[in-house]
Formats: sequence, structure tokens, C-alpha cells
Amino acid sequence: MHLKQPTVKIIKRIFFTLIICSILGLVFRGWLYRQFVCYQSIGDRTNYSASNKSLIDLINTQIENSGTLDITQIIKLSQITTSSTLSFTSQKNEIDPNKLIETKTANCIGYASFFATTCNYIIEKRGLSDQWIAKPQIGQIYFFGKNAHHYFESEFFKDHDFVIIENKTTGETMAVDPSLAAYLLINFVTIYK
Repeated sequence: MHLKQPTVKIIKRIFFTLIICSILGLVFRGWLYRQFVCYQSIGDRTNYSASNKSLIDLINTQIENSGTLDITQIIKLSQITTSSTLSFTSQKNEIDPNKLIETKTANCIGYASFFATTCNYIIEKRGLSDQWIAKPQIGQIYFFGKNAHHYFESEFFKDHDFVIIENKTTGETMAVDPSLAAYLLINFVTIYK
């Protein structure tokens, strides 16, 4: 049995529409994510200083040819360093970046910790530590205004760590989810004020 010509046209239109929607979704994924997903801090995590020589050498290698960096470029460089160094694991793992540089695996807590340490190190090296600070946060994710963590029974999904980068003078804040950035290339997220 052959499909009638109008049915083939409808299938082609649906297929074409799905392709266009997929492309638009990929191109605008960051904007779409920020429109529908919001993060709320429910506490602070420990903010580690870089003390491991391997970690310091890694960060210095990343910044040695970078020239002048503004805070947005520092954030993006910290994301690149974090995502190229760590691999995600859902297992309980180290959270101290000075140990993560050796294990190279982390969950969202380790990603946020590693990113914040890297970011603060670069901020300090660029002489901006009087103005900016990256702070790892224990967070909750809201999807369309609903707390997404209430839909999971696993202890692993009770919260999700992210990082707030704050201007100490103006109070301006930016937020990043380093584990999300590593896999979906979404650089910034929305936070509840």
C-alpha cells in the first residue's frame, strides 16, 4: 500500500519543522534555559584556595597568554579550565579542588568548588580581588517556578551546587552552573534575588 501524496507532504513538513525547532533549541539553549530555570541559594559551601602545585600550574598555563581579562572572560576561562579538567560522576567524591586535580572526577559540588577556586585565583592574579569574588553555593533548581528537587527521592538530587560571582562594591551578581556549562555549554544561569 502506497501513501497518498498529501500524507507524504505532511510527514515532510513535520520532519522539517522538527529539524528547525531542534536547531533553534540548540542555538538558543542558554536563553531558553535562563527563561524557564532559576536557581536559589540555600547555603554557602567552603571556598578553597589553590594550594596544590599541579592546580596552580594548570591555572597559570591557562592564563599565561590570555592578556587582559574582564570578569566575563575570567568566568569563561574558569569554565573552560573546569570542564577540560573534570569528568562528572554521581558517586560520592572529593570536593577540595586541590585533591580534585589528582582524581579528575567530581559531582556538582566538586565542579562548583573547582570552578570557584579557579575563578578566585585568576581574579587575584589579575588584581581584581578587591572587587570580585566567586562563592560556591548549595542551591535548589526551580523549573517554571516549581522546585525540581521535590520530584526526586534520591539523596543525590536533594540539592545542586552552583557559583555566584559577586561584585563587592556594586553588589552585581552573576551565576554559573559549572557542571551544566561543561556538558550543555550554558555559561550563565538565572538566580532568585
